[in-house]
Amino acid sequence: MRPRTWLYVFVAAVFALASNPALAQGEGHGHGRGYEKHEERGDEHRDHYYSKHDREAMHGWYEEHYDNLPPGLAKRDRLPPGLEKQLVARGTLPPGLQKKIHPCPQDLERQLPPPPPNCAHVLIGGHVVLLNRTNFQIVDVFHFEL
Repeated sequence: MRPRTWLYVFVAAVFALASNPALAQGEGHGHGRGYEKHEERGDEHRDHYYSKHDREAMHGWYEEHYDNLPPGLAKRDRLPPGLEKQLVARGTLPPGLQKKIHPCPQDLERQLPPPPPNCAHVLIGGHVVLLNRTNFQIVDVFHFEL
């Protein structure tokens, strides 16, 4: 064979050998799996503090106590639509709503995960709100549907 042919064979062999480790890495080394790896382990990417289980527990509690709801959840305590739109996770509680905070009932509180430091589960206008008491930041909100 001519030297030029040997050069082509050598370059092709180098590329073939160099590409095999990249193909062999696969899923075992953190490559090419994206968000699916969290789903397989059962970890869900959460934007909220309350899990699906917590939300189901709150809904169940609400149905059990529907005839005798505490202040903050009664129909008369509902917020107007404009104020209700301001109750969003990672937002700040407006000053007008700071007066409408009611403590969370103990039997509901026991069903919820413990709040983070400086936070408390409170009731505001038909919502369970996880509220940071120091800066009035809303960590998460659960709305009871009627």
